Amino acid sequence: MHQQEEEWFSTWFDSPYYDILYKNYDVKEAQTFINNLIGHLQTKRTYRLLDMGCGKGQHALFLNQKGFNVTGLDYSAKNISFAKQFEKETLHFYQHDMRDIFRTAYYDLILNLFTRFGYFNSETENVVALRSTVSAIKPGGKLVIDFMNTNRTIQHLVHNEEKIIEGVQFKISRKVEKGYIVKTINVTDAGQSHTFYEKVRALTYDHFMEYFRMTSLRMVNVFGSYNLEPYHPETSERMIFILKK
Repeated sequence: MHQQEEEWFSTWFDSPYYDILYKNYDVKEAQTFINNLIGHLQTKRTYRLLDMGCGKGQHALFLNQKGFNVTGLDYSAKNISFAKQFEKETLHFYQHDMRDIFRTAYYDLILNLFTRFGYFNSETENVVALRSTVSAIKPGGKLVIDFMNTNRTIQHLVHNEEKIIEGVQFKISRKVEKGYIVKTINVTDAGQSHTFYEKVRALTYDHFMEYFRMTSLRMVNVFGSYNLEPYHPETSERMIFILKK
């Protein structure tokens, strides 16, 4: 633990309710995005790739099946335990906190996709996480950070919703608080109540530009959608940064 204060992701990602809530995750859309990315970046089969925040490993496995040598890292021991069933000579998974250095000047391309950034309790920790990530990239290598377009997300924030999935009731509330987008997830299952949180820093384009200056990253391009359409601050759904070391 980097802080004594409990961090929301230390309990939520390992909860069975996380898997239930996100069971209808659009894998096909994600794979189309990854195909678009590796095509745009002209990614060579000889490259070493790192999937930062790999979850249960489905995207790392997808990339490996396309012929790439891939490493997947995730904070959740439960996720990594699941992902390890897919391991082979060119595909490996490790439990890892992205604030810590993993390898130095080792990877040709690092992917941080689907808003796997901005989880920490301070700006400093976000910068530390980015610096540790950058240290793993070879000189001339690239980093892709895919983050929500915060301006649009806040504008279209659904403040309250309820779902029943597999007999489990989820009452979800969202708000912007002290520079974070906070989602409170109240779960009722078989008469038992549980509360979880998601707390993501409301990072804007300008925040990222400052982070990149602090870590000697050069921005090559920024896209606004999984189809790699141009980024528009008010209307794009995503901020997809293509960065070079």
